[in-house]
Amino acid sequence: MRILLTGGAGFIGSHLSERLLADGHEVVCMDNLITGRTDNIAHLAGNPKFEFIKHDVTKYIYVSGKIDCVLHFASPASPVDYLMHPIKTLKVGSLGTHNSLGVAKEHGARFLLASTSEVYGDPAITPQPETYWGNVNPVGPRGVYDEAKRFAEAITLAYHRAHGVDAKIVRIFNTYGERMRHEDGRVVPNFIDQAMKGEPLTVYGDGSQTRSFCYVQDLVEGIVRLMNSDLNEPVNIGNPREMSILDFAKLIKELTGIKTEIVFKDLPVDDPKQRRPDITKARTKLGWEPKVSFEEGLAKTIKWFKENYK
Repeated sequence: MRILLTGGAGFIGSHLSERLLADGHEVVCMDNLITGRTDNIAHLAGNPKFEFIKHDVTKYIYVSGKIDCVLHFASPASPVDYLMHPIKTLKVGSLGTHNSLGVAKEHGARFLLASTSEVYGDPAITPQPETYWGNVNPVGPRGVYDEAKRFAEAITLAYHRAHGVDAKIVRIFNTYGERMRHEDGRVVPNFIDQAMKGEPLTVYGDGSQTRSFCYVQDLVEGIVRLMNSDLNEPVNIGNPREMSILDFAKLIKELTGIKTEIVFKDLPVDDPKQRRPDITKARTKLGWEPKVSFEEGLAKTIKWFKENYK
């Protein structure tokens, strides 16, 4: 297939670009580089099946030639980024999704939306199944991301019902791995960056809040399986192994071998207390579940940070 991948120079997008090329597809990578980086895709530049277009998908999208599939991954994804770019985050979730769906409709292409576990907000149930409607504060600071993705899901399925677009939605839970920006702001790069600098590890609240971390290569496998499936409904892709943030900080100290203290700061507004996917649907309908252990994936990630951030 010839695939348009928006946000293809980002953390997840760059890994997905690699996988799609390895599977024999052509990739048109589109990114405005607000949070994506050309360094992430520099090694793909010489591949005749790879094309990069610098473009803001909130503007009209034009791509010459046939497009068989549109993967919409463009969006700031960490609290640091979407709080710095609140309007752009809302626009890429709304206008950007609308424009990307327009390309899929025009070409008769399948469409896959990168959504997020943030649509569940601060969940009242755990683990979170796809049937859960969520507990989101629409006017809180995190609402710019949460509601952008909730709207994106709504318009995606509207295009499926009204126009017959073969549309799929992946709800991505916390993901980590190589190529995360050290200033990303999410917990994995934060802790690794602080440990490498010999700084105290910053835990927000008392550290009892939990997250479930999925290695990026496992995530990409789930996305590819969903892309190739006949499902037209949201699917959780994430690792159901749950860990408290405090325990995670202790694990980082152990794996890096760096002796540093842990300090506590106030919990950010609307920070979810629990985040754990119910992956029953992914297991039964896609035959997918994570394979890489947290310790193995984290060791690879720490090694990459040490080699790339001196």
